[in-house]
Amino acid sequence: MSAGAGGGRTVHVVLPGDVDDPAAPSGGNTYDRRACQGLAAAGWSVQEVAARGDWPRPGTADRAALAGALAALPDGTLVLLDGLVAAAVPDVVVAESRRLRLVVLVHLPLGAETGLAPAEAAELDARERETLRSAAAVVATSAAAGRGLIAHHGLAPARVHVVPPGVDVAARAPGTDGASALLCVASVTPRKGHDVLVDALATLVDLQWTCVCVGGLGRAPGHVDRLRRAIGAAGLGERVRLVGPRTGDALAAAYAAADLFVLASRAETYGMVVTEALARGIPVLATDAAGVPEAVGHAAGGDRPGMLVPPGDPAALAGALRRWFTDPGLRRRLRLAAADRRATLPGWDATARGL
Repeated sequence: MSAGAGGGRTVHVVLPGDVDDPAAPSGGNTYDRRACQGLAAAGWSVQEVAARGDWPRPGTADRAALAGALAALPDGTLVLLDGLVAAAVPDVVVAESRRLRLVVLVHLPLGAETGLAPAEAAELDARERETLRSAAAVVATSAAAGRGLIAHHGLAPARVHVVPPGVDVAARAPGTDGASALLCVASVTPRKGHDVLVDALATLVDLQWTCVCVGGLGRAPGHVDRLRRAIGAAGLGERVRLVGPRTGDALAAAYAAADLFVLASRAETYGMVVTEALARGIPVLATDAAGVPEAVGHAAGGDRPGMLVPPGDPAALAGALRRWFTDPGLRRRLRLAAADRRATLPGWDATARGL
């Protein structure tokens, strides 16, 4: 370990430049910020390096700025890099891996983002593979994600470590009537499956429900436009609302008003919003993409505090929603399991210890 102030341990952390931007909240940014805070609380000297730019496609000046920041560090320095940044520039990272101790934190494999052209996905995948193979260690956010990185990139298992996100336990959500208020918290991008959710809800117009979708609208504007048209065409304009990003008290209020949390992601390495819902005792309906089942987990008695369906399957999602709306016994069991799961969720202190 490199020495820090007072003889402590020092780590330089390379973060995306938008890590604290309230207009662009994300699970990865939250993990990065809480990891820095947790390591500092545990006695580490945390030196942040902000990587400005549009990652994973940085401009020439942003790439050069990162290269200069790494080159300025002394040999042997310990550096934790967000994978969105590091995996995009192996030409910068691999050379520095010969003298720096580099740890790459992978929130989502670059090539796994939904909607990429095949050639672009293959290029990003190759860049990530070169970067991760050069790192001293790789951190994944779920066991499923770790296994995927090992198998896909041919990494030595001993160099891949699983450190799940933590969560802050919050007050129990009062909800509404116990059934009808649905909440989705996710950036509105193809990977998050809002289109699948709308297709499912379009078959449930005979039932009473509303759905609030909280999440950024600026990352995939074409997808957002298509989604709005689909909502209008299905006659759901008064029932499905895209309200944009929310943080702080506004996000807490959205959770407090929810009866069921829904996440229709096509790909997900963990799903921090799942545990944020469970931390409030809200049952979950999600896809079983990669690490999501780990986030949902089980109550002390073994019951799941939610339902899981295959990704990209509107009929399966609609069937699960119909069961939720029409079966009071199911709702009661899921609420009890969610309340039990709430008490077993790991906090961010556990994430800091893992790192």
